[in-house]
Amino acid sequence: MSDFTIDKATQHFAELIKSQLARVDRMKSGQDWVEYSLLKPIIIGFCWGDGIGPIISQETERVLQVILADEIKSNKVQFRTIEGLTIENRAKHLKAIPDNVLEELKACHVILKAPTTTPEKGGPYPNIESANVAMRRELDLFANVRPVKVPKEGIDWVFFRENTEGEYVLGSKGLMVSDDAAFDFKIITRQGSERIIRMAFDYAKKNSIGNVTVVTKANVVKTTDGLFLEVAGQVAKEYPGISWEGWYIDIMTAKLIDPKRRTQFRVLVMPNLYGDILTDEAAEIQGGVGTAGSANIGKRYAMFEAIHGSAPRMIEEGRGKYADPCSLIKAAGMMLNHIGFVEKANKLEKALEICTQFEKKLEITGRDTGVTGREFCDYILETVQSPDIEKKYRSYLG
Repeated sequence: MSDFTIDKATQHFAELIKSQLARVDRMKSGQDWVEYSLLKPIIIGFCWGDGIGPIISQETERVLQVILADEIKSNKVQFRTIEGLTIENRAKHLKAIPDNVLEELKACHVILKAPTTTPEKGGPYPNIESANVAMRRELDLFANVRPVKVPKEGIDWVFFRENTEGEYVLGSKGLMVSDDAAFDFKIITRQGSERIIRMAFDYAKKNSIGNVTVVTKANVVKTTDGLFLEVAGQVAKEYPGISWEGWYIDIMTAKLIDPKRRTQFRVLVMPNLYGDILTDEAAEIQGGVGTAGSANIGKRYAMFEAIHGSAPRMIEEGRGKYADPCSLIKAAGMMLNHIGFVEKANKLEKALEICTQFEKKLEITGRDTGVTGREFCDYILETVQSPDIEKKYRSYLG
């Protein structure tokens, strides 16, 4: 390898260090949390995405139109449709989020986002960055919060995944130093670790949960994961009523499928990549990635999304109408809770549990062996508007 190649790689790494230290300075400057009760209207931006995104977005919007009918009429809530996050438009601009689309996003208070296609190297589209990763970074959505609940099996988990660090934030910044050697980078900061870990402990305290599980691979990835674990120990000292323990990602993935152990976990917090792995596994235990929603929360903005992909194959095969809207509807419920409509959010969550886990009058399979997304959404709307929903839900819990 020539000295020029090493010099070029050194310069590249130096630029990454500068950008991340600048981000640390921004985090140190702090920012107040938005108070939704003071906003009128609360502006909800709908990003329909691509693939099956527009299909499940239409069904989710139908649900919200019913649940928020009074708030829409009184102008407490306003919907905006944000176009431009399709893969075609992003590829045209060679940007994960085109500039004009980013400005539209920033004009909203919360965002409900359908799946967007992330190109892979060698595919038909330019290898641009994930729109999700870019949005989390640009809006500083540092906390990815994903609840997973299976009442009949005693599972009630809430995952706090750091959203703006780890391998993903620098995933498009790697380099080939020769034909035979490739490098990627991982960043963990004290400030980034502290705010996600503190959010997990705060949640545990507010919900009277006595333990927090911190997931890393600090025995091998000693510097970055070691810092995350160190910060966890420091934050934990401020919450004397809550115990905590560290688990490694490999054994944690095993324990989530251990019926004797998994019910003992409640609140789990971890760096970015490990959170991606565990939350998909947990969603599968709940009933598949189509059943789980995701919140991406910052102090100024919040974005709520389905956790599955855009499923272009379903569109290519003409199966789009069979796409499951439950993940995005679940995300909409999380959004309702976040902006202060707690009772409405709880009712929607119960309706989803009745329809997907208990009663299950209809089944959605992604094919003509099950019902369409529209039919399943009708089922959810019928359930959420039922005057007997509370009684029905309690009966299923025994």
